[in-house]
Amino acid sequence: MEINPDQLLQKINEAKEGSQSAFNYLLDNFWNDVYGFQLKKTRNEYEAEDITIQTFSRAFNKIDTFNENYSFSTWLIAISKNIHVDQIRKKSASIRSKTNMQDEERVYHIADETPSIEDKLIKEQHLEQLLADIKQLKPHYQEVINLRFFQEKSYKEIAKTLDEPMNNVKVKLLRAKKLLAEIISTRNS
Repeated sequence: MEINPDQLLQKINEAKEGSQSAFNYLLDNFWNDVYGFQLKKTRNEYEAEDITIQTFSRAFNKIDTFNENYSFSTWLIAISKNIHVDQIRKKSASIRSKTNMQDEERVYHIADETPSIEDKLIKEQHLEQLLADIKQLKPHYQEVINLRFFQEKSYKEIAKTLDEPMNNVKVKLLRAKKLLAEIISTRNS
């Protein structure tokens, strides 16, 4: 699918203002590019997915630094490359050490907006069927869905429970909801 450059620029500007729907748009449209790039580099689905989550987390955290004279996908791939190189250099380094308090505080100001299409689809399902659908997700996605929707934890609480930066939690949850909505839509069609 070809992305309209004007619409992309508009969504980037909305993301710079903290729009959750703009973040969703960027994640949906560029996830496969970054994930595919990392899958070729790592040859490991879990590692490629983890680096992709970190890429979007870092990109959303640093969206204000994006220069509109460059390609957004190239910017994301550059971030992704840097994360991969960092992981190779510091296999034992903690993800938490890469975020500073100022960045974490800034993340707390990204507001949740009204429920997305994925949220509405999820809530409309019968609990038993929903649980069966959730079990089709990878375990780390099952965990964030469980913490957010069944234990009703905030992003901050989930980040503390998982010992991960809050932006990683937000990206994982966005991705989990999208995958779950696809499972539900496929089953319903």
